[in-house]
Amino acid sequence: MASADLEDVYKLSPLQQGMLFHNLYHPEEDVYVVQFRFTLAGPLSPPALEDAWNRVLAQHPALRTSFHWEKIQAPSQVVHRKVTLPVELHDLRGREADLERFLADDRARGFDLTKAPLMRLAVLRTGAEEHVLVWTHHHLLLDGWSVGLVVGQVLALYEAAVRSDSADLKRARPFRDYIAWLRRQDLAAAERFWRGELAGFIAPTPLGSPAPLPGRAGYGDRTMRLTLAATAALQALAREHQLTLSTVVQGAWGLLLSRMSGDEDVLFGTTVAGRPAELPGVESIVGLFINTLPARVAVEPDAPLVPWLQRLQERQTAARQFEHSPLFEVQTWSEVPAGTPLFHSLFVFENFPTADERQAARASLQVREIRQVETSNYPLSLAVTPPAGKTAALVLRVIWERSRFEDVEIVRLQEHLKTLLESFAAAPFRRLSELEMLTPAERHQAVVEWNDTSVPLPSLTLDRLFAAQAERIPAAPAVTQGDRTLTYADLDDWADRSA
Repeated sequence: MASADLEDVYKLSPLQQGMLFHNLYHPEEDVYVVQFRFTLAGPLSPPALEDAWNRVLAQHPALRTSFHWEKIQAPSQVVHRKVTLPVELHDLRGREADLERFLADDRARGFDLTKAPLMRLAVLRTGAEEHVLVWTHHHLLLDGWSVGLVVGQVLALYEAAVRSDSADLKRARPFRDYIAWLRRQDLAAAERFWRGELAGFIAPTPLGSPAPLPGRAGYGDRTMRLTLAATAALQALAREHQLTLSTVVQGAWGLLLSRMSGDEDVLFGTTVAGRPAELPGVESIVGLFINTLPARVAVEPDAPLVPWLQRLQERQTAARQFEHSPLFEVQTWSEVPAGTPLFHSLFVFENFPTADERQAARASLQVREIRQVETSNYPLSLAVTPPAGKTAALVLRVIWERSRFEDVEIVRLQEHLKTLLESFAAAPFRRLSELEMLTPAERHQAVVEWNDTSVPLPSLTLDRLFAAQAERIPAAPAVTQGDRTLTYADLDDWADRSA
């Protein structure tokens, strides 16, 4: 690399270290490749759009960064003085099927982390005045808050260009200032806090299949929206009791995991914003600030809901001053054995800046639809998007590892979470054990169908009923897992020997 191309070199943040390690350890997965898809309506000037993107790249060092780890003491990120964003133009009018194929191929391409920029753009024309903009980047560069900043600046520069107006970007602090801030933090104080917070927790909360499900690979992605009425009721609950909406949903998630696992002391990961208020101008810095840290929830069956949520929020507030702590260090400070993950699920509350509605109304381009494709290295993730206005609803998006969870399990999980949240709003002072999780159909099945006392009970015990079935159809398959099948005779013989 020519020295004239180098603008800066500095260390990685804790989450960047974790992402880089996972990328090197599992290069085939590309779980941190993020693909945004925007549907744009209106006349489009591709040269003006490309120029706007390159001006934004020139403004923010984090977008001109590559990563290096070989033949150096510690991994570093290198800022290049000038990079040009790769842009593809395709006309897909009348070829709608090619769009999904392009998106899948684009995600599969991945990135060479040693070459900047770790992002690319594709402009796909799908109609006379309709385009799909595909922006793909590596998560090492930036977080969701930064995505909002970048897209907003690109659109502002583009609109100025097509109107022949002048527009300049306000200079923002570089990401290296945050890295320098991190190095000044007291790691000993963070260690004392997390050792106390995790004392007595010795094993991750069990979730999903303990062994990989046969014939299933990749990740699933399913989104559910609450009703507007349920969303408004949850917002009212949060306002009335000085709670954040994030705390309310996080409480429901912890209670659901407790009921799924059977543990009253559960732990899951939570993504924190990581932007320190004491760093002036931090809200305008583009980079990867977020961090993943453990959230411990003690489920007290007899506790009334609201006071329990308030205690949960107090714990979150106490942890906020240590949200810069490296997760790999936190794990060593816990009592969970080395080599065992702290948690199997991740909670993300996506509270990002949104575009100015007045500015959007005057724009020549209208963003009709935004879709994001991203996975993580956790078996189960819940991404919660709060309502952006009075006509929007709370969105619950679940991403899961298909080798650990059946699709039907995820559908049931989302329905149970939705029911719990509705129960929160309807009965905020009920005990946790009294809050309803079952859907109306499940309650009818449990109370009416399975509790039908008019059905006569069998006179034989279960083991004798099974033995009778084995005698009637000994060669019939009784249980199958993968490519192995046991007949009724096999299972009856195995049960007798085990007994």
